[in-house]
Amino acid sequence: MKICICCSAGGHLIEALQIKDAYKDYDYFFFTFYQKGIIDEIKKERVYFSINPERNIIKFFKCITDTFKVLMKEKPKIIISTGAGFAIPSIILGKLLFRSKIIFIETFTRIYEPSMSGKIAYYFSDLFFVQWKQLLSKYGKKAVYRGAVF
Repeated sequence: MKICICCSAGGHLIEALQIKDAYKDYDYFFFTFYQKGIIDEIKKERVYFSINPERNIIKFFKCITDTFKVLMKEKPKIIISTGAGFAIPSIILGKLLFRSKIIFIETFTRIYEPSMSGKIAYYFSDLFFVQWKQLLSKYGKKAVYRGAVF
């Protein structure tokens, strides 16, 4: 079973690495954007890079194109994401075009209010986790609390 770990670089990637025990025994790869200093964390992994869309429409379309190419090549059965906006194209395209199962983990920094990416990912996810009990009431019945990744 092939798994895509798709998330923004930085803290979101660090959170994804915290749950490595959940996917380390499978055929997995990372899809993120390049950020100086973060490469050391995943330099021995199989990684695909795109650009950070940064709420810029031109960069967003480039990210969508890169996402399609990666998903077409790898065809993951599962996409695991800790956010943020970078992951949304993978979540949507993975679900609609490749029928991937989507597991989304709302970021640890969201205690009381949902993130924008969480609000979008919720509708496409098969499993949706929050890391704070207080956040459960902001999402629907699909949201699950199992503790924090740290």
